[in-house]
Amino acid sequence: MISVAGLGLGVSVPAPQSSTVAAGRDSMAQSSLLRHLEPAARRRIVGFARTRRYAAGETIFLKGSAGTGMMAVLRGRVRISAPSRQGKEIVLNVIEPGEVFGEIALLDGGDRSADATALTDCELLVLERRDVMAFLETNPKACLKLLETLCQKLRRTTEQVEDILFLELPHRMAKVLVRLTRKDGDRVTLSQRELANLVGGTRESMNKYLGAWKRERYIVVEDGAIRVLDRGALEVVAEGE
Repeated sequence: MISVAGLGLGVSVPAPQSSTVAAGRDSMAQSSLLRHLEPAARRRIVGFARTRRYAAGETIFLKGSAGTGMMAVLRGRVRISAPSRQGKEIVLNVIEPGEVFGEIALLDGGDRSADATALTDCELLVLERRDVMAFLETNPKACLKLLETLCQKLRRTTEQVEDILFLELPHRMAKVLVRLTRKDGDRVTLSQRELANLVGGTRESMNKYLGAWKRERYIVVEDGAIRVLDRGALEVVAEGE
């Protein structure tokens, strides 16, 4: 069955009892939203989930499109961004495996507040609002965890806006590289354009600092990725020292 998520085309698959889907449901059950629930409650809510797959670069949904629920990343990475009328873009977040997104639409049933695009080939678990709301109405603990997750994301977005307003570009770059390597080990697989959008800079201005950090052996660029060699040095730069 083919379904449309926003204006992105994804293949919706009724979840078979396969090891991949079972592992994906386990991953969703351990997400920040659900992991503190009782095991029976987690099994019940993830039982509603269905898988969808998106190719790299494919639109998952667009800002202003109808919001029908939230999603969890099983495999791949998803870029959350906000476009301007002038065609520019700011990257608000990169969603990693085991993380969820789209919770705002799940709560209020309103339009999407940002774009979501597959950075790589992705497999997602989708929880539709119509299935989840009935569960939330009888499970206040899940509601509280959802609010906690939203607050954490709001804090991160607020911090990102403050960084763009108050920190110089090299400090913003270093801070983002440090944050991303806490998740991905020592490699950052974003393209330089995507990294520039995430830190609110341009590729040209960013390349100057990347070049200096390569000479200092803080980083190395290989196979289209940035590998951090000296995270401690970048942490110092991130603190503005």
